[in-house]
Amino acid sequence: MGKTQITQITPFDFVSALILGELVGNAVYDKEITISKVIFAVVVWGLLIFVTEILTQKKKGLRKLLEGEPSIVIRQGKIDYKVLKKAHLDINQLQHLLRAKGIFSIRECQYAILETDGAISVLRKSSYSSPTLKDLNMPPSRVTLPVTLIMDGQVEVDNLQMIEWDRDKLFDEIRKHGIHSEKEVLYAEWKEGEPLHVQRY
Repeated sequence: MGKTQITQITPFDFVSALILGELVGNAVYDKEITISKVIFAVVVWGLLIFVTEILTQKKKGLRKLLEGEPSIVIRQGKIDYKVLKKAHLDINQLQHLLRAKGIFSIRECQYAILETDGAISVLRKSSYSSPTLKDLNMPPSRVTLPVTLIMDGQVEVDNLQMIEWDRDKLFDEIRKHGIHSEKEVLYAEWKEGEPLHVQRY
């Protein structure tokens, strides 16, 4: 699992750990099972987990299936009830997660993203940022959400359409960084009014 913390494990990792514990626990209390069988079961299950981890890193579709994907539960300052319901989250739970991030009113939040591990990531409205523009008597600026365009060498087509870009536009931008293929890019992020952020492998 690498440097993944206990709070960051996915449901699949959690179930895998439980099954591994059951394999060892049942073997310890069953007199008919020898130590070689225990080692064999642990090695086989460990290899399955390892192979699955490798596949989820390589295959985007499998990653979504086993690990899920983040959900935007607050968009442009408004709660997306359909997404909230799909995530089996109620308003009280959402408020609890927001308070843990120091936000005590939903009106302070521009975007809130429910991560795959159940944590929430929040982007405040510009007028509630620290120090706040309100305190400085300055007009609030428009808040936009950064959009990932390339991840692990693969173009995020849905995100590309969201910002009304096509592949030609994207490749024109990454060529400015001396890159000729998306396979060379670990991560590329778009944000309105700023140059494309690109990181190579």
